[in-house]
Amino acid sequence: MPSVIGVDSSTQSCKVLVVDLDSGVIVSEATAPHPEGTEVHPEEWWTALCDALERVDTSTVSAVSIGGQQHGLVALDEQGEVVRPALLWNDTRSAPQAEHITAHFGAESMALRTGSVPVASFTATKLAWVKHHEPALAARIAGVALPHDWLTWRLRGFGPRGRSRLGPQLDELVTDRSDASGTGYFSSITNTYDAEILDFVLGHQPVLPRVLSAAEVAGTNERGWIVGPGGGDNAIAALGLDAQSGDVVMSLGTSGTVFAVTSKPAHDPSGTVAGFADAAGGFLPLIATLNASRAIDSVRQLLGMSWDDFSLAVNNSLPGSGGLTLLPFFDGERMPNLPDATGLLAGMTRRNLTPDNMARAAAEGVISNLSRGLEAISEQTEPFTRLMLIGGGAQNAGVQRVVSETVSLPVIVPHPGEYVAYGAARQAAWVLTGTRPRWTPSAQTLDSPGTSSPARDQFDALLASDARRAL
Repeated sequence: MPSVIGVDSSTQSCKVLVVDLDSGVIVSEATAPHPEGTEVHPEEWWTALCDALERVDTSTVSAVSIGGQQHGLVALDEQGEVVRPALLWNDTRSAPQAEHITAHFGAESMALRTGSVPVASFTATKLAWVKHHEPALAARIAGVALPHDWLTWRLRGFGPRGRSRLGPQLDELVTDRSDASGTGYFSSITNTYDAEILDFVLGHQPVLPRVLSAAEVAGTNERGWIVGPGGGDNAIAALGLDAQSGDVVMSLGTSGTVFAVTSKPAHDPSGTVAGFADAAGGFLPLIATLNASRAIDSVRQLLGMSWDDFSLAVNNSLPGSGGLTLLPFFDGERMPNLPDATGLLAGMTRRNLTPDNMARAAAEGVISNLSRGLEAISEQTEPFTRLMLIGGGAQNAGVQRVVSETVSLPVIVPHPGEYVAYGAARQAAWVLTGTRPRWTPSAQTLDSPGTSSPARDQFDALLASDARRAL
């Protein structure tokens, strides 16, 4: 039976899934590591991809697509050579440049032009950093790609002279709307790049990837596989989950994200909601927090609990944790924008300061903050009908209970999986056949507790109170 390949080139590793075209069943998979750090030479990603591809069964493969970490800057010269190690999304040195861009154009203007107010993770800010700190190198930049763009280009046989059968051919770079929408110089409304912003951040106009539609063929590779456009990791994950309009996804990883598939774009001048595009022709407004599963895990370890013990403790405590409230901003916070914040535990009495209440307060604090982001997205776009809960933290029964108590939506928990790679495989199948496959991930539906939790009101009151000064 024919099969397709989906690739997730993330910050930490390259994951490859071979998926049966008809059933959506994963038939082969492999992972190869990426180097640590916030600067990585793109050749490391290529080596990892080739390594992973060599360890899966490709005998029946007909198409491939790549999902990748967003925002990273891959700067190329006229010969297609990488001029410096790629600056990744988690490299924050360009925070001053983000402020400078916003001050020059205005937050409201940037939100209207690009869907988002710039932050240090965006590609535009990294170009501005290179221009400011490495001007001679910036002058050599002839082409700019994102990580998945560059890998798709290499997979199709392009690249630096001497390493490619076809030569550099910068004009063969391609991308999709989802990844382009995270650069800070692209409009997902007009589907065009903003030349004025590029001139400001770099000083000249480099070659940029051609933006392909959701199921447009990018080309072929030397094995004859059809290559899809790929996309940014969150958008491709939404595709892997088969998220539809009305679905909102909450991801509980080390950090937290909430994103939704919408028919209406977001333009939030406050910078809370990033107005990204999805991988299927619509939009993917997103919020991100720095503190999610890691914050919960820190409290769990402090209490000396296993994850099963933690779940039991949450269930033994009542919603609202007896009045105990935690602002879990252990690593500063991005939403709300409090980069120098610390955590705050409030409402303590001799009666409520128990391990059970502490465990529940940790989960309630993280979920309450993410639910604020969910509401911000809905206010910018449209109402939601269902929440999909994913990520490592989503598998804990106690955390699941807090989510179902805090968010007034039906909640499903898809079974654990590599949804970026699976979404890339779904896109590859779509490009190959011309029809979006209806593979349905298995999922658990959470029971609604039928109670209204006071936790969110406590969280909002504490965040708005004078106690915030202690952060």
